[in-house]
Amino acid sequence: MHRMKQFILALAFDSLCHVASAASNPLSVHVLNLQDGLPSSEVVVTLEKLSDDRWLLINTASTDAQGRIAALFPANAKFEAGTYRVTFKTGKWFAEHKQTSFFPEIPVIFAADGSVPHYHVPLLLSPYGYSTYRGN
Repeated sequence: MHRMKQFILALAFDSLCHVASAASNPLSVHVLNLQDGLPSSEVVVTLEKLSDDRWLLINTASTDAQGRIAALFPANAKFEAGTYRVTFKTGKWFAEHKQTSFFPEIPVIFAADGSVPHYHVPLLLSPYGYSTYRGN
């Protein structure tokens, strides 16, 4: 019983640390597949920032089992106001799931003015359409 309590406490502590780390990160994304209503895991996502009319790559990551990347912005970098592009590499994801898709990738460009400490970009995905919005 004592080991079970230790395990539960360790699991709770790990979850709290993950939430705290994600909460301190200025950018997260979430991908849900509208076709089956389930999260889309292993979607590759890139983050770029517009600088002098060029896109500079900042980070690349893949969604987790819940379809999330809780901390897309690099932990060692300073988040600055500006124009950012999050690109979801959906063509590869659909191909790996043996489905056809009209959109090989979905770029979402947004302006971060620094008025909020965290930006969230959800993507609702289907093979022939998508929707996105500013989340929280």
